[in-house]
Amino acid sequence: MSATHDRLATPIADRLDPQPVTSSTVVYKGRVWDVLTEDVQLGAGGHVTRDFVRHTGAVAVVPMRGEAGAEEVLLIQQYRHPVGTFDWEVPAGLLDKPGEDPRDAASRELREEADLDAGTWHVLVDIFTSPGALSENLRVFLARDVHPAVAEGFVREGEEHNMPTGWVSLDEAVDAVLAGRVHNGVAVSAILGASVARQRNWETLRPADAPWPEHPAYR
Repeated sequence: MSATHDRLATPIADRLDPQPVTSSTVVYKGRVWDVLTEDVQLGAGGHVTRDFVRHTGAVAVVPMRGEAGAEEVLLIQQYRHPVGTFDWEVPAGLLDKPGEDPRDAASRELREEADLDAGTWHVLVDIFTSPGALSENLRVFLARDVHPAVAEGFVREGEEHNMPTGWVSLDEAVDAVLAGRVHNGVAVSAILGASVARQRNWETLRPADAPWPEHPAYR
């Protein structure tokens, strides 16, 4: 007998409802992130123990230019050691400065990684990058009316040193995602989100300071 399921009510929405933690232990103290083991009470679901990475949160930016219907997005290429890949991404960075507004952090990352500023900012999508393994909440901004940034003397080091950057049409970026040539989860979400937003005449965009319950600065 095949399973039957009721139709979900709309609009669907994730429910922010942290369950009671009965114990929490830092089992590994890292340079950037820690690994925690926590015991969680799930009500009728019982008691579970979970390991996860405690993450600071992050922001990403889709820089966009071009005429309507022929938009281009800026991509950067960085080496990511855990997967051994030079992958194409959008500018992004950690929310690791106490009290920094997420949009200001996104603007900073755009200057540091792409030497650009933008005159128009909107929220494109919000994502949990890997909710079964780490606590990262990430907000993706759409940045338009871009122009060269005033140099601030930022020195790129490590994976950011001499990293390739360049403009590509939004349609070509979508094709690269769907063909399996681009794998970075944030970039995939950002590129497909931008494409859908364009199809809907940008009416789904939210203000740059739209509520973000997962981040204290926007509560």
